[in-house]
Amino acid sequence: MRFSIISIGILSITMGPAAVGAVKEKDIEYKAGDVTLKGLLAYDDSVQGKRPAVLVVHEWWGHDEHARNSARKLAQAGYVGFALDMYGEGKQAHHPTDAGKMAGEVSANLPVMQARFDAAKQFLTSQANVDPKRIGAIGYCFGGSVVLTMARVGDENLKGVVSFHGGLGTKNPAQPGVMKAKALVLTGADDPFVPKEQVDAFEKEMKAAGADYKLISYPGAKHGFTNPAATENGKKFNLPLEYNADVAKKSWDEMLAFFKKVLA
Repeated sequence: MRFSIISIGILSITMGPAAVGAVKEKDIEYKAGDVTLKGLLAYDDSVQGKRPAVLVVHEWWGHDEHARNSARKLAQAGYVGFALDMYGEGKQAHHPTDAGKMAGEVSANLPVMQARFDAAKQFLTSQANVDPKRIGAIGYCFGGSVVLTMARVGDENLKGVVSFHGGLGTKNPAQPGVMKAKALVLTGADDPFVPKEQVDAFEKEMKAAGADYKLISYPGAKHGFTNPAATENGKKFNLPLEYNADVAKKSWDEMLAFFKKVLA
Protein backbone atom coordinates (compact mmCIF):
# COMPACT_ATOMS: atom_id res chain seq x y z
CA MET A 1 0.00 0.00 0.00
CA ARG A 2 1.33 3.45 -0.89
CA PHE A 3 0.94 6.53 1.24
CA SER A 4 1.18 10.23 0.48
CA ILE A 5 4.50 11.94 1.11
CA ILE A 6 4.43 14.42 3.96
CA SER A 7 6.52 17.39 4.91
CA ILE A 8 7.23 18.25 8.50
CA GLY A 9 8.34 21.53 9.96
CA ILE A 10 8.42 22.69 13.55
CA LEU A 11 6.56 26.00 13.78
CA SER A 12 7.05 26.82 17.43
CA ILE A 13 8.11 25.45 20.76
CA THR A 14 6.83 27.02 23.97
CA MET A 15 8.18 26.05 27.36
CA GLY A 16 5.56 25.29 29.99
CA PRO A 17 5.87 24.79 33.72
CA ALA A 18 7.43 21.61 35.04
CA ALA A 19 4.78 18.98 35.74
CA VAL A 20 6.53 17.27 38.65
CA GLY A 21 10.08 17.70 39.90
CA ALA A 22 12.49 17.61 36.98
CA VAL A 23 9.83 16.88 34.36
CA LYS A 24 9.73 19.58 31.69
CA GLU A 25 7.04 20.10 29.08
CA LYS A 26 6.83 22.01 25.82
CA ASP A 27 3.85 22.91 23.67
CA ILE A 28 4.78 22.10 20.09
CA GLU A 29 3.41 23.17 16.72
CA TYR A 30 4.42 20.97 13.80
CA LYS A 31 3.05 20.20 10.35
CA ALA A 32 1.88 17.31 8.20
CA GLY A 33 1.70 18.74 4.70
CA ASP A 34 -0.29 21.96 4.98
CA VAL A 35 -1.98 21.01 8.26
CA THR A 36 -0.70 22.57 11.48
CA LEU A 37 -0.76 20.16 14.40
CA LYS A 38 -0.30 20.84 18.11
CA GLY A 39 1.27 18.52 20.64
CA LEU A 40 2.83 18.34 24.09
CA LEU A 41 6.38 17.08 24.65
CA ALA A 42 7.34 15.96 28.16
CA TYR A 43 10.63 14.62 29.52
CA ASP A 44 12.71 14.40 32.68
CA ASP A 45 15.41 17.02 32.36
CA SER A 46 17.59 15.36 35.00
CA VAL A 47 18.13 12.26 32.85
CA GLN A 48 21.23 12.37 30.69
CA GLY A 49 21.60 10.94 27.21
CA LYS A 50 19.13 9.37 24.81
CA ARG A 51 16.17 7.41 26.09
CA PRO A 52 13.14 5.57 24.68
CA ALA A 53 10.11 7.63 23.70
CA VAL A 54 6.37 7.04 23.46
CA LEU A 55 3.75 8.70 21.27
CA VAL A 56 0.32 9.27 22.85
CA VAL A 57 -2.76 9.31 20.60
CA HIS A 58 -5.86 10.92 22.10
CA GLU A 59 -9.45 9.70 22.34
CA TRP A 60 -12.09 10.81 19.84
CA TRP A 61 -12.51 13.99 21.95
CA GLY A 62 -9.22 15.31 20.54
CA HIS A 63 -5.94 16.57 22.00
CA ASP A 64 -7.09 16.96 25.61
CA GLU A 65 -5.70 16.86 29.14
CA HIS A 66 -6.10 13.09 29.38
CA ALA A 67 -3.57 12.57 26.56
CA ARG A 68 -1.35 15.38 27.84
CA ASN A 69 -1.31 13.95 31.34
CA SER A 70 -0.28 10.59 29.92
CA ALA A 71 2.73 12.21 28.25
CA ARG A 72 3.67 13.75 31.61
CA LYS A 73 3.32 10.41 33.41
CA LEU A 74 5.48 8.73 30.77
CA ALA A 75 8.14 11.38 31.38
CA GLN A 76 8.02 10.61 35.10
CA ALA A 77 8.57 6.94 34.22
CA GLY A 78 11.76 7.76 32.30
CA TYR A 79 10.46 8.10 28.74
CA VAL A 80 10.09 11.09 26.47
CA GLY A 81 6.34 11.41 26.00
CA PHE A 82 4.67 13.20 23.10
CA ALA A 83 0.91 13.73 23.07
CA LEU A 84 0.21 14.23 19.38
CA ASP A 85 -2.66 15.75 17.44
CA MET A 86 -4.64 13.80 14.83
CA TYR A 87 -7.24 16.48 14.03
CA GLY A 88 -5.17 19.61 13.41
CA GLU A 89 -4.85 22.86 15.38
CA GLY A 90 -5.26 20.87 18.59
CA LYS A 91 -9.02 20.70 17.99
CA GLN A 92 -11.26 19.18 20.63
CA ALA A 93 -14.83 17.98 20.41
CA HIS A 94 -17.34 18.80 23.13
CA HIS A 95 -20.19 16.62 21.87
CA PRO A 96 -20.17 12.98 20.70
CA THR A 97 -21.57 13.96 17.31
CA ASP A 98 -18.58 16.22 16.63
CA ALA A 99 -16.14 13.71 18.12
CA GLY A 100 -17.51 10.94 15.93
CA LYS A 101 -17.28 13.11 12.83
CA MET A 102 -13.67 14.14 13.45
CA ALA A 103 -12.55 10.64 14.37
CA GLY A 104 -14.42 9.18 11.43
CA GLU A 105 -12.78 11.50 8.92
CA VAL A 106 -9.33 10.37 10.02
CA SER A 107 -10.24 6.70 10.41
CA ALA A 108 -11.71 6.59 6.89
CA ASN A 109 -8.57 8.05 5.30
CA LEU A 110 -5.57 5.82 5.98
CA PRO A 111 -3.01 8.03 4.17
CA VAL A 112 -4.09 11.03 6.28
CA MET A 113 -3.93 8.98 9.46
CA GLN A 114 -0.43 7.75 8.68
CA ALA A 115 0.78 11.18 7.53
CA ARG A 116 -0.27 12.81 10.80
CA PHE A 117 1.10 9.97 12.89
CA ASP A 118 4.38 10.01 10.97
CA ALA A 119 4.72 13.78 11.37
CA ALA A 120 4.58 13.37 15.15
CA LYS A 121 6.97 10.42 15.02
CA GLN A 122 9.46 12.35 12.89
CA PHE A 123 9.36 15.25 15.32
CA LEU A 124 9.85 12.95 18.30
CA THR A 125 12.76 11.00 16.81
CA SER A 126 14.51 14.27 15.92
CA GLN A 127 14.86 15.23 19.58
CA ALA A 128 18.39 15.11 20.98
CA ASN A 129 17.29 13.13 24.04
CA VAL A 130 15.40 10.44 22.09
CA ASP A 131 16.75 7.11 20.92
CA PRO A 132 15.06 6.76 17.50
CA LYS A 133 15.45 2.99 17.63
CA ARG A 134 13.29 2.71 20.78
CA ILE A 135 9.89 4.19 19.92
CA GLY A 136 6.52 3.05 21.21
CA ALA A 137 2.98 4.35 20.94
CA ILE A 138 -0.13 4.25 23.09
CA GLY A 139 -3.66 5.28 22.29
CA TYR A 140 -7.03 5.66 23.96
CA CYS A 141 -10.35 4.78 22.32
CA PHE A 142 -9.94 6.23 18.79
CA GLY A 143 -6.23 6.52 19.54
CA GLY A 144 -6.03 2.85 20.40
CA SER A 145 -7.40 2.05 16.95
CA VAL A 146 -4.83 4.40 15.42
CA VAL A 147 -1.79 2.78 17.04
CA LEU A 148 -3.06 -0.70 16.16
CA THR A 149 -3.56 0.43 12.57
CA MET A 150 0.02 1.71 12.42
CA ALA A 151 1.21 -1.65 13.69
CA ARG A 152 -1.02 -3.54 11.25
CA VAL A 153 0.38 -1.75 8.20
CA GLY A 154 3.92 -2.63 9.25
CA ASP A 155 5.41 0.56 10.72
CA GLU A 156 9.04 -0.49 11.10
CA ASN A 157 9.95 2.31 13.52
CA LEU A 158 7.55 1.18 16.23
CA LYS A 159 8.78 -1.42 18.69
CA GLY A 160 5.49 -1.72 20.54
CA VAL A 161 1.97 -0.30 20.70
CA VAL A 162 -0.60 -0.28 23.50
CA SER A 163 -4.34 0.17 23.03
CA PHE A 164 -6.45 1.29 26.00
CA HIS A 165 -10.19 0.65 25.42
CA GLY A 166 -9.62 1.05 21.69
CA GLY A 167 -11.72 -0.32 18.87
CA LEU A 168 -10.34 -3.61 17.52
CA GLY A 169 -12.23 -3.88 14.25
CA THR A 170 -10.49 -2.91 11.01
CA LYS A 171 -10.87 -2.72 7.25
CA ASN A 172 -7.11 -3.27 6.93
CA PRO A 173 -6.35 -6.50 8.81
CA ALA A 174 -2.75 -7.41 9.52
CA GLN A 175 -1.21 -9.64 6.88
CA PRO A 176 1.16 -12.50 7.69
CA GLY A 177 4.69 -11.27 8.36
CA VAL A 178 3.85 -7.56 7.99
CA MET A 179 3.26 -6.51 11.60
CA LYS A 180 6.64 -5.67 13.18
CA ALA A 181 5.55 -4.00 16.42
CA LYS A 182 4.51 -6.00 19.46
CA ALA A 183 1.00 -5.17 20.67
CA LEU A 184 -0.63 -4.94 24.08
CA VAL A 185 -4.42 -4.59 24.06
CA LEU A 186 -6.14 -3.53 27.29
CA THR A 187 -9.91 -3.67 27.01
CA GLY A 188 -12.99 -3.67 29.22
CA ALA A 189 -15.01 -6.86 29.43
CA ASP A 190 -18.17 -4.76 29.84
CA ASP A 191 -17.39 -2.31 27.02
CA PRO A 192 -20.31 -2.43 24.53
CA PHE A 193 -18.20 -0.56 21.96
CA VAL A 194 -15.74 -3.46 21.94
CA PRO A 195 -17.94 -6.57 22.29
CA LYS A 196 -16.63 -10.10 22.69
CA GLU A 197 -17.23 -10.84 19.01
CA GLN A 198 -14.84 -8.01 18.09
CA VAL A 199 -12.27 -9.22 20.60
CA ASP A 200 -12.48 -12.77 19.25
CA ALA A 201 -12.11 -11.54 15.66
CA PHE A 202 -9.08 -9.47 16.64
CA GLU A 203 -7.37 -12.43 18.28
CA LYS A 204 -8.08 -14.58 15.23
CA GLU A 205 -6.58 -11.86 13.02
CA MET A 206 -3.45 -11.54 15.16
CA LYS A 207 -2.86 -15.29 15.24
CA ALA A 208 -3.33 -15.59 11.48
CA ALA A 209 -0.84 -12.75 10.95
CA GLY A 210 1.73 -14.30 13.28
CA ALA A 211 1.72 -11.13 15.40
CA ASP A 212 3.35 -10.86 18.82
CA TYR A 213 0.47 -9.63 20.97
CA LYS A 214 -1.14 -9.84 24.41
CA LEU A 215 -4.75 -9.03 25.23
CA ILE A 216 -6.13 -8.40 28.71
CA SER A 217 -9.88 -8.02 29.29
CA TYR A 218 -10.79 -6.41 32.62
CA PRO A 219 -14.04 -7.68 34.21
CA GLY A 220 -16.47 -4.89 35.03
CA ALA A 221 -14.57 -2.26 33.04
CA LYS A 222 -16.53 -0.13 30.59
CA HIS A 223 -15.44 2.15 27.78
CA GLY A 224 -13.13 5.00 28.79
CA PHE A 225 -11.95 3.28 31.97
CA THR A 226 -8.66 5.24 32.03
CA ASN A 227 -10.17 8.71 31.71
CA PRO A 228 -11.24 10.50 34.92
CA ALA A 229 -13.75 12.51 32.87
CA ALA A 230 -15.43 9.42 31.41
CA THR A 231 -18.16 8.95 34.02
CA GLU A 232 -19.31 12.57 33.81
CA ASN A 233 -19.32 12.44 30.00
CA GLY A 234 -21.27 9.20 30.12
CA LYS A 235 -23.98 10.74 32.27
CA LYS A 236 -24.03 13.95 30.26
CA PHE A 237 -24.46 12.25 26.89
CA ASN A 238 -26.15 9.00 27.98
CA LEU A 239 -23.23 6.87 26.84
CA PRO A 240 -21.77 3.72 28.46
CA LEU A 241 -18.60 5.49 29.61
CA GLU A 242 -17.14 4.97 33.07
CA TYR A 243 -13.84 5.72 34.77
CA ASN A 244 -12.43 2.86 36.81
CA ALA A 245 -9.51 3.94 39.01
CA ASP A 246 -8.46 0.38 39.84
CA VAL A 247 -8.41 -0.77 36.22
CA ALA A 248 -6.76 2.49 35.15
CA LYS A 249 -3.85 1.77 37.48
CA LYS A 250 -3.64 -1.92 36.59
CA SER A 251 -3.65 -1.18 32.86
CA TRP A 252 -1.04 1.59 33.22
CA ASP A 253 1.21 -0.80 35.16
CA GLU A 254 0.76 -3.42 32.42
CA MET A 255 1.84 -0.82 29.87
CA LEU A 256 4.95 0.09 31.89
CA ALA A 257 5.93 -3.58 32.21
CA PHE A 258 5.38 -4.04 28.47
CA PHE A 259 7.56 -1.09 27.48
CA LYS A 260 10.24 -2.07 30.00
CA LYS A 261 10.74 -5.20 27.89
CA VAL A 262 9.95 -3.90 24.42
CA LEU A 263 11.94 -0.65 24.64
CA ALA A 264 14.82 -2.01 26.75
